[in-house]
Amino acid sequence: MTIVPSSLEERGRILRELGFTTRRVGEELHGRAEITPEMHVPGTTVLRTSVLATWADTVSGLPASLVMGPRVPVTLELDVGLYRPAPGTGEVRAVGRTVKVGRSVFVAEFEFGVDAEPIALGAASFMVAPDPDVQLPPRLSVELPATAERLPMPLAERARCERVAPGTVVLPRTMEGLNASDTVNGGLIALAAEEAVLSLAPGDTLSFLGLRYLLGARVGPVVAEARLHEGLGRIELRDSGNDNRLTTLATARTFGG
Repeated sequence: MTIVPSSLEERGRILRELGFTTRRVGEELHGRAEITPEMHVPGTTVLRTSVLATWADTVSGLPASLVMGPRVPVTLELDVGLYRPAPGTGEVRAVGRTVKVGRSVFVAEFEFGVDAEPIALGAASFMVAPDPDVQLPPRLSVELPATAERLPMPLAERARCERVAPGTVVLPRTMEGLNASDTVNGGLIALAAEEAVLSLAPGDTLSFLGLRYLLGARVGPVVAEARLHEGLGRIELRDSGNDNRLTTLATARTFGG
């Protein structure tokens, strides 16, 4: 999830540059952000599904921090499904709602819309990070204020997420892409999965992205390898610097499929 300790200015900077702000509205967490060209799928004017996944992680994960804090919640599963290709302009509005608060797992659902039209929905689950020494900031707020930071270049380029072969993507571990548990942020993992699939389907976009986070990527670089058949893709993401351990399993479907 996207939590940025104030003591480490560089940590999570890439995700802050997406311009997502949040505020509590009753029992819900509302978010909003303006779509910029740097968030588009390459070769299109469509907002990346991985950007929606990043914002979904935030709008559902921040409420989890209120329940699990001061321990850090980590994402177990996250699924985003789109009704149609996302627009390339406008203001995205998100709503996150708590579904279940268990002793070990927190579950939330979320919806996205642009200009009052629904574009996507999904759900996410979280657990407490295994390391008890990893703690949230003492004054963590679920309300993220607006900042002047914005992506200076396309998201994949900004994250140094590189397509090295059809179906294969490499994502380095950098301070600017870390979360509160010192692992590669789940939103950038989603980006790598998306890029791996789209490298096999140029010009297409994702109608669905599902992520199963198995292990934090602590060393890097992360290598994502995808295979795609009739629009349905399976992606393995591994921490190549940590004995090539499997960190995430992802499933994706393209609109063209």
